[in-house]
Amino acid sequence: MQTHLTMRVKISALSLFLFFYSLIAFAQPKLQNPAEFLGYELGDRFTRHHQMVDYFKHIDAAAENVVVQQYGETYEHRPLIYATIASSENFKNIEQIRLDNLRRAGMAEGTPTTKVAILWLSYNVHGNEANSMEAAMKTIYELVNPSNNKTKEWLKNTVIIMDPCINPDGRDRYANFYNQYGNVPANADPQAREHAEPWPRGRANHYLFDLNRDWAWQTQTESQARIKLYNQWMPHVHVDYHEQGYNSPYYFAPAAEPYHEVISNWQREFQTLIGKSNAKYFDEQGWLYFTKERFDLYYPSYGDTYPTYNGAIGMTYEQGGIGAGLTVTTNEGDPLTLKDRLTHHFTTGMSTLEVTSTNSTRLIDEFEKFFKENTSNPPAPYKTYLISADNNADKITKLTNWLTTHSIQYGYPSADKPSRGFDFKTQSVTNITIKTEDIVINIYQPKGRFITTLFEPTSKLTDSLTYDITAWNLLYAYDLNAYALSEKIAVAKSYKAKSVTQETIPTKPYAYLFTYQSLSDVEFLASLMKKGVKVRKAMKPFTSGGKNFEAGTLIVTRRNNEQIADFDKLVQNMAKEFSRRIYTTATGFAEKGADFGSSEVSYIKAPRIALLGGDQTSSLDHGQVWHFFEQQIHYPISILATDYFKNVDLWKYDVFIVPDGNYRLFDEAMLGMIERWVKEGGKLILISGATNAFTDKKGFDLKEFASDDSKTKAEKEEEEEQDKQEPIKFGDAERKGLSNSIFGAIYKVSMDKTHPLSFGLNEVYYSLRTTELHYAYLKNGWNVGMLKGKQKPLIGFAGSKINKKLANTMVFGVEDKGKGEVVYLVDNPLFRNFWENGKMIFANAVFMVGE
Repeated sequence: MQTHLTMRVKISALSLFLFFYSLIAFAQPKLQNPAEFLGYELGDRFTRHHQMVDYFKHIDAAAENVVVQQYGETYEHRPLIYATIASSENFKNIEQIRLDNLRRAGMAEGTPTTKVAILWLSYNVHGNEANSMEAAMKTIYELVNPSNNKTKEWLKNTVIIMDPCINPDGRDRYANFYNQYGNVPANADPQAREHAEPWPRGRANHYLFDLNRDWAWQTQTESQARIKLYNQWMPHVHVDYHEQGYNSPYYFAPAAEPYHEVISNWQREFQTLIGKSNAKYFDEQGWLYFTKERFDLYYPSYGDTYPTYNGAIGMTYEQGGIGAGLTVTTNEGDPLTLKDRLTHHFTTGMSTLEVTSTNSTRLIDEFEKFFKENTSNPPAPYKTYLISADNNADKITKLTNWLTTHSIQYGYPSADKPSRGFDFKTQSVTNITIKTEDIVINIYQPKGRFITTLFEPTSKLTDSLTYDITAWNLLYAYDLNAYALSEKIAVAKSYKAKSVTQETIPTKPYAYLFTYQSLSDVEFLASLMKKGVKVRKAMKPFTSGGKNFEAGTLIVTRRNNEQIADFDKLVQNMAKEFSRRIYTTATGFAEKGADFGSSEVSYIKAPRIALLGGDQTSSLDHGQVWHFFEQQIHYPISILATDYFKNVDLWKYDVFIVPDGNYRLFDEAMLGMIERWVKEGGKLILISGATNAFTDKKGFDLKEFASDDSKTKAEKEEEEEQDKQEPIKFGDAERKGLSNSIFGAIYKVSMDKTHPLSFGLNEVYYSLRTTELHYAYLKNGWNVGMLKGKQKPLIGFAGSKINKKLANTMVFGVEDKGKGEVVYLVDNPLFRNFWENGKMIFANAVFMVGE
């Protein structure tokens, strides 16, 4: 017999159960597909980034085997998110699976106890390749769809990492454009406005950088956050989703040649396995595709090569679709819809998961083998890279910080010892003495093959027809004294950055002196000027207090800075903030060289800077300059657009920078106005292709180089003989044209160290040349950087004919004009902002030239 108390207890227990059940039901909403959640079918419109984020959060809340996390934030403050998807069983052990994978790679201590494959899917690195993010939503739903038995089976032995939008700023730029200008219903006419994005288009991020060229260099905040996350997982397979022109069929692996020689046989083999699986599903639908063409595996900073050089099977998938909007009519007269495009990406995603799951055991075994070979028998002739301790400390700090972000091991050797190695400065093998303060980077480590691709003196190029640059060596980019050794030098001691030691600073010195040798010095100079501190520069070397100072040394005198309250405290605190060594002097009298009141010590006026942007301007090259000022030296600029430039008062600015572009803006009247502005004290800086608009124009000394004038009689006869040969076959035309092309190669440029454009540099500058432009020496100007005599690159591919044309040409020049200057930078010193030494040339053009 039940008592009233028993009944009350049972009722209370039931109520409590129902209460908690309702909480669970509330906490875990019913799983919705994208159409149910968004209110429209995928492919009917372009989803904005925040809507995708909300949907991924919904998946996180509704599915027990998914977690969505934020790993960073864009410059425009959009979240960067990723999802981890696994079976319920694997989800319980997800941290163990992650750590075990790092243990297989030698990047964590311990012995692995799990064996689960990791597949990473990356979407929308280019914002206007816009179907990828839509495909990501379809893909994640099917991965958690309880009625999808196939994905359930595949997830038993595979974990998936999904980055649904690498480039949210660019993606929303494109989506906002299309949603604003697209017809209703969508217009398939290729000439319709909705298929013509305005400048700068949605491809790049906020600062107009191509994030698919930034994986290794990490110049952008999105790349920095992503690489940190990537190295916490080190997946076995990575797919980078793209789009190409909408008239192209779908591309998937295997990749085209050239492959870098560090790529393993298994990595090649698995690309073919993936390709055949993708082909099977495309064949079933009658969809067109191609493989083994156009997209190679060479340049190390792509979303396929970076993972490949770090042990994964890295692949690019390319759907035709850039500019296609919701629908477009292709050259074949067929409609191509957003729904078609996202379905193709979804299909290759599912196919790749299937192949990864089916081959998970071998994938993991080969992954482990890749890293064991790296640590025990790395496949490269040079085993150690030695960076001398006598290099500039700022450059060493920047490079070592970069190495750390990639989990590359480095440090000091155990003892001094003699050795032989390839000298990067002389390009020859020589005897060297290894010092205990030198930095050692050997390739007997998990990142060994990646290190080889970055530092090797020469790279084997199996096919000169490549998709990108063919040279990028960081030891030349930083202009370091360094050597490549064929022997292993072990790291015996951890590297420790040297702290700046300050001597006792006297009360109220006559002047403060600061060296000028690195971008950190430029940033310090910019900061002083923003604070209103007046700075001078030494035009020639001098000696003060028994110390020798180079040309370019920054001199901050008490005179002319009397208006600054607490002048000494301000300068000293700023030097401490920027870790600058302070030198002082009690006198303006130089023991050698010019005194501080001499005309050889000139005032650096804080410049008012304008940068040209807009249509006709290369958005990527514009972005490099913009990023340099705002994110690297933190100095203000005004961006002027081409569409209203004719109405601009250029006299409000001291410096006008014209980046690479294809300009129609500079007609005779405009050139005349700019010439007057320069003569009255302005400084015009022309970068790469911008020089075309000023070539052979009245008032400017820039002339196209007539290479025939420098040819010997024998060379002319040889060319005449070649011209008599039989006509080029149609099938050989593309390769024949390579003889006049440069695919991003490194050249040795002779510099005039006495000119301010060379301050902080050596007599040789290693230039990453990405242009075939070549100009005669300036007749009425300063030829500061020159290609002297016969030319061929130190590293990288350049055709034989273009090399002949480069002999005895100007690379960097300055034309004095009235009170102002024109600075010609034929090679772009800011290319992708990873060429560290080039930044000094550009900074000198802005701050040091003239005045």
